[in-house]
Amino acid sequence: MKSATARAPWRRPLFRALVLAALGCVLLSYALAARSAARPTPPSAPPSIPVGVETASRRDLPIWLAGVGAVQPLNTVNVKVRVDGQLQQVAFTEGQEVRGGDLLAQIDPRPLQAQLKQAEANLAKDQAQAVHAQADLKRFNDLAQSGYAPKMQIDQLRAQAASMDATVQADRAAIDAASLQLDFARITSPIDGRVGLRQIDPGAIVHASDQNGLVTVTQMQPIAVLFSLPQDALPDIRAAMKDGGVPDVVAETRDGKRPLSRGKLAVLDSQVDASNGQIRLKAQFTNEDRALWPGEFVSARLLVRTEKNVVVVPARAVLRGQNGPYLYVVKPDQTVELRNLTVGATVDGFTAIRTGVQADDKIVVDGQSRLVAGTRIEAKKPAQTSASVAGGAVAQ
Repeated sequence: MKSATARAPWRRPLFRALVLAALGCVLLSYALAARSAARPTPPSAPPSIPVGVETASRRDLPIWLAGVGAVQPLNTVNVKVRVDGQLQQVAFTEGQEVRGGDLLAQIDPRPLQAQLKQAEANLAKDQAQAVHAQADLKRFNDLAQSGYAPKMQIDQLRAQAASMDATVQADRAAIDAASLQLDFARITSPIDGRVGLRQIDPGAIVHASDQNGLVTVTQMQPIAVLFSLPQDALPDIRAAMKDGGVPDVVAETRDGKRPLSRGKLAVLDSQVDASNGQIRLKAQFTNEDRALWPGEFVSARLLVRTEKNVVVVPARAVLRGQNGPYLYVVKPDQTVELRNLTVGATVDGFTAIRTGVQADDKIVVDGQSRLVAGTRIEAKKPAQTSASVAGGAVAQ
């Protein structure tokens, strides 16, 4: 039988003290943790958002009106033959530049030369007969004055002499016609220009009634561009043409990325096309470098005015909202505020600002989608984006 002093472990005083100490440590740890969790932590500052920033500036802003047009030569001639015969010679090279009067082709002249000689022979014969008729008339006039010739015979001789004179005049006209036909056998360029593709080969028999011509000669210098603009632009166009003004016109490639030539407005059409509300215009260009080619489609921009010393910002900085256009302006504390705007024209990637922004204001041009008023920003160099040409919109 065990000793009475051998008690269970949990009844020993030392063991109970150790357990109570452990429980106290656990409770103290929980209390400290709870107190730490309940203590408020200072809030951390929100991160700054990187955005592209530029400065509003002042500059002269040219106002252009843009439309799609086509290059049109001032003169185009389809050269046709004017006499029948065999094409003896072609004196040009396809695509050659020619001057007015340069030889293009030669038709065999021998049949026409023969006709001319025949007309000259007829003239000589009829002139001899006319001289004889005049001599007879003179001789019988003398006899009539002496009473030896009847008056009726004198009248007949006078009519015969007049008929021969008319025949001589007809012969001279026939010679002129034959000479003209012979000249037509030599085909020359009617204008300065560039010849196209040859339509008839040497040796072919040609006729004045042929539908196809020999070649087309197109005037290259100067040259015109026909283009259209909306009828709402008429007041600006007329203002630019007031007091004899001749506005500048720039012809560019169809995508508007490369200028081709600079000219002047020549004609404003007399009426608006009722089917589409467009007004047609014609501009003329010297085209010395042949940058414009007949039939080519181009973008034409008409300068209607230049706004002097206006506040402008990059067009991509201007956003559109329910209350109209707006942008974000950077404040000295590197936060942004929203500014509502009144805008003018957008030209070559810049928008004129009527109200809302002053020159030297720093504005956000990239990264606006993450901003609201009061957002802290970190200014970065703006992203390199191509300037969009907005077609020279008229200022509102």
